[in-house]
Amino acid sequence: MKKTKNKILNDPIYGFIAIPSELIYKIIEHPYFQRLRRISQLGLSYLVYPGAHHTRFHHAIGAMHLMQKAIRVLRNKNIKINSKEEEALLIAILLHDIGHGPFSHALEHSLVNNISHEKISIQFMKELNKIFKNKLSLAIKIFQNNYKKKYLHELISSQIDVDRLDYLNRDSFYSGVAEGIVNSTRIIDMYNVYQGKLVLDYKGLYTIEKFLLSRKLMYLQVYMHKTVLSAEHTLMNILKRAKYLANNNHEIFMTKNLQKFLKEEIDMNNQKNLTKNLNYFSNLDDYDIMISIKEWQNNNDLILSMLSKQIIERKLHKIKEVDKKELKQMTKEITKKLKKKYTINNSDLEYLVFSIQTKHKIYVPEKNPIYILKEKNNKPELSGIEKKLNFNKKQNTIIKNFICYHPSIKN
Repeated sequence: MKKTKNKILNDPIYGFIAIPSELIYKIIEHPYFQRLRRISQLGLSYLVYPGAHHTRFHHAIGAMHLMQKAIRVLRNKNIKINSKEEEALLIAILLHDIGHGPFSHALEHSLVNNISHEKISIQFMKELNKIFKNKLSLAIKIFQNNYKKKYLHELISSQIDVDRLDYLNRDSFYSGVAEGIVNSTRIIDMYNVYQGKLVLDYKGLYTIEKFLLSRKLMYLQVYMHKTVLSAEHTLMNILKRAKYLANNNHEIFMTKNLQKFLKEEIDMNNQKNLTKNLNYFSNLDDYDIMISIKEWQNNNDLILSMLSKQIIERKLHKIKEVDKKELKQMTKEITKKLKKKYTINNSDLEYLVFSIQTKHKIYVPEKNPIYILKEKNNKPELSGIEKKLNFNKKQNTIIKNFICYHPSIKN
């Protein structure tokens, strides 16, 4: 791995972060990666938590820093990771989120259909691999879990990966929600490898319990906060409306970058036009969306104008958590009030009143269990954490139902 000369970044969480190689520095400098400075990490969460303006760029650099620490810890435990694997791991974690679109998860399926941000990330990696003359081949192999040392992939993507360790602390720091803080140093210090799997030393068991609790609290207080959900679903509806109008001969302002995605169906799965489509995608960011929304406040389409003003002025849809059985009746009652207040088509009412269901599992043992390594009679033994902790499957799953409606309606 060819070292750089004193290339460092100052991070508010970890302090100075060294850029470990010339190749990694060049990847960071590439426009594809620099775009992440213009992609918010937490979507519209700043409307609730004013400090949550951090970006995917912050997170990618932080995750790379934690990966450097993880590699050092494993090497100290006699786990062999050579210099080529080290650089590949750092590149893979650096690029793991490069496929995110504007406002991260909020608009993941609003602008590009039938493809996840993970798959777009892989496409960006392959494109960068061409640009950097196949120097990313091993990173792609590890990222896609096609490399013989499976634990390298688990450092990037598992239930104890460095990605989660960084975003929990980072999102906690910028939102000010202290409950999300995790002891990432302790968890990384407990990393080990046994039978080809990434595991944790037994001493780290209760640190992992705190990690899972912190993750749950961040979902409850930040990621699934009802006002954040209201804002992000309104944003999705704005894009949906704009796309409908753009394709039905309605005059509508659009930045040149956004126009491509509103007026055309960009197929990111199409290998023939992949380079061209990746370039379109790489030019699209949060700024295109917000500039357009500011203009749409004054559009003569009532729905687009109303929704856009709500985001700019932060006069968001009201949102209430309700029992699933009550949703149908409440939607009916609110729809009736909306019809009296506004002269709009029945089909347009879905923009002003709708339901939201959120469902998330904090820990999924059946998919990818967290293993604890301990000595028993001087022999190493693996066991899943759910056997050791007071693991409550019901509390592990968060399911919430909401009704969301225009703020002019009193209910």
